[in-house]
Amino acid sequence: MNPNRILIMIPTYNEAENVERLYREIRQQALGVDFLFVDDNSPDGTGSILDRLAQADSCVHVLHRPGKLGVGSAHQAGIAWAYARQYPVLITMDSDFSHSPKYLLDILHYRDDFDVVVASRYLTQNSLPEWAWNRKFLTRMGHFLTRLVLQMPYDATGAFRLYRLDRIPPAVFERVVSRGYSFFYESLFILHSNAFAIKEVPVSLPARTYGKSKMRFKDVLHSVELLGSIALKRLFYPAQSQVAVQKPVIEENPGLLDSQDWDAYWDKQHTAVNSIYDGIAAFFRTWIIRPNLDHFINKNFAPGARLLHAGCGGGQVDVDITRRYRVTALDISIKALRIYQKIHSGKFTLVQGDIRSMNLPDQSMDGVYNLGVFEHFPPAEIRQILAEFQRVLKPGGKGVIFWPPVYSLSVLFLGSWHRLLHLVNKSIQLHPSEISLLESQEQAETLLTQAGFKLIDYSFGIKDLFTQVVLVFEK
Repeated sequence: MNPNRILIMIPTYNEAENVERLYREIRQQALGVDFLFVDDNSPDGTGSILDRLAQADSCVHVLHRPGKLGVGSAHQAGIAWAYARQYPVLITMDSDFSHSPKYLLDILHYRDDFDVVVASRYLTQNSLPEWAWNRKFLTRMGHFLTRLVLQMPYDATGAFRLYRLDRIPPAVFERVVSRGYSFFYESLFILHSNAFAIKEVPVSLPARTYGKSKMRFKDVLHSVELLGSIALKRLFYPAQSQVAVQKPVIEENPGLLDSQDWDAYWDKQHTAVNSIYDGIAAFFRTWIIRPNLDHFINKNFAPGARLLHAGCGGGQVDVDITRRYRVTALDISIKALRIYQKIHSGKFTLVQGDIRSMNLPDQSMDGVYNLGVFEHFPPAEIRQILAEFQRVLKPGGKGVIFWPPVYSLSVLFLGSWHRLLHLVNKSIQLHPSEISLLESQEQAETLLTQAGFKLIDYSFGIKDLFTQVVLVFEK
């Protein structure tokens, strides 16, 4: 499959005023693209114009359908046509110039790093100039509802998109049931649910250049009805949105020496007593630590950045991050990596390695992060880890470390819990020893400065119930 083959798919119905001009404006950009027009037997002669263009240009293809079958149905037909001809990249857009060809280069710019690129009307102010108030209201209401009900941050109701069909299996689109305008948010919801990497680019959409909008009131009602149906499925039957996607293979390094025996930690069968600790730990990871990690990662890195999760463990805390970033998850424990592989559905690479000496290329990462790792290493080895971070980070790269201090509530709780358990059995050990709990901001700043980093944020507070200090630093 040639990775540079690009197909632009444009559905048409009564677009005789627009299609030839649109074709020529795109052609003038010399993007090297092919065209597919999906025409629903337009009464105004659009199909005849398209046939004439196809006769003159071998890069133009026309799919004639017997009648008006719905815009979502047209997109499904065009997507199936592209899959059948093995196009790796598909761009979809409207034919009425509300989607300006001038944005095609902006969208194509991200095709290597993301699976889906969405042209968004909501990233800049005044992006809907000259729109009638009622149409603007409906559009913004649709955006509000999809964000609220489906928990998606994207502009989910627009048709101006790029799909990497060589990375997205056809089964994803087979899950879409809508044949109308709801196709757009339903398809994006399924892509989002399956952790495909989605990027938004800002666009400005003028009022329709020619003709009038084809959306009818019953289309709006159907969209609201389908939105409610998807919301219920999301709550009670989330598996219905999932598509089997091949998990990445773990890059194993069986010669590693795990002196702290982390395999035993991840592989052990917890007793009834230990299960209490496991339940509390799972609660903190999911509801306290995970949102805090999301906050600092999203604050410091652009979507799609290459991030290293150094000492990833089972990865319960970064399931959201692998949906937005390209993550390399590294851990010395093969047992931990197998858990990570099982519970994650985003874009990630799994590497068995020692964070004190990582088998990763120099300056290969935009960022690095870890949680609850440094406290298990003596100071000399912490300096080794930071030197490795310095090596693998690009110039200007950042790091985010969650490091429990000696006075954190989690340390106080675990210390008390250990003492209680040792009254029953002195051999019980919930995890490897925490020998280097953080003592002060000055200590952290000194270590980072010695390693060639600048501390840019130090946080310890109520956000994670005073559990861990968050250090953000820059190379």
